[in-house]
Amino acid sequence: MDTIIEKEQILQLLEEVQSGKVLPKDALVQLQTSPFEDLGYAKVDFHRSIRQGVSEVIYGQNKTPEQILGILQAMNEKGLKNILVTRIPASVSKLISDNHIPFHYHPIANLGIAMEVDAPKVGSIVVASGGTSDMAVCEEAALTAENFGNHVTRLYDVGVAGLHRLLAQQKILAEARVIIAVAGMEGALASVIGGLVSCPVIAVPTSVGYGANLGGIAALLSMLNSCASGVSVVNIDNGFGAGFLASRINKMEGLPK
Repeated sequence: MDTIIEKEQILQLLEEVQSGKVLPKDALVQLQTSPFEDLGYAKVDFHRSIRQGVSEVIYGQNKTPEQILGILQAMNEKGLKNILVTRIPASVSKLISDNHIPFHYHPIANLGIAMEVDAPKVGSIVVASGGTSDMAVCEEAALTAENFGNHVTRLYDVGVAGLHRLLAQQKILAEARVIIAVAGMEGALASVIGGLVSCPVIAVPTSVGYGANLGGIAALLSMLNSCASGVSVVNIDNGFGAGFLASRINKMEGLPK
């Protein structure tokens, strides 16, 4: 059930109330009982897409495999599609698939998409990485954005240690509506990209780096103090957050297509 279908069902219910086919009190019960389901360990939000444009995303880390499966089963029964499950190992993917939930697992990003259906892709999001070691975070961002209906171009291993690699991609950067810059070490990539383009840049510091990198804090502070205007920063290793925000920016009306 995507956003359009959910809204159509609610509109149909309201029209039935208007025509007298459904009593107002019965419609109220339907609306009160359908927004979420209490599983005991989770309250599954079925109306997230009506409020926010996309279905609830399952953060898999620290949940048991059985809890993740139960949440997906509840969402599947409601007909929800393209459900993103982040931060899970391959063993969880197998359990989900063994229980007849359609599930596509992406091992580099450690995430999967349940009940996946093709959706139209719009706009242009570029995901650029400082190095190959940042690829897990990049793929989390890229797959998140693609799952929400965005065109994504990947530019991997274009860090400042070999700046010519990035400069060779200026046409792609110039045509982007939003760019996600993912880097560890000193995190300089976001500032360099921010100085080359006119679109918003979302900086993602990663925990990649040697000792004084401090698990990504060095990159985080560099990105927060970027001298390039138009650079925003998400938390360390938060590829999902960057992909989600990029999707919202990319789909804003009034931006160049």
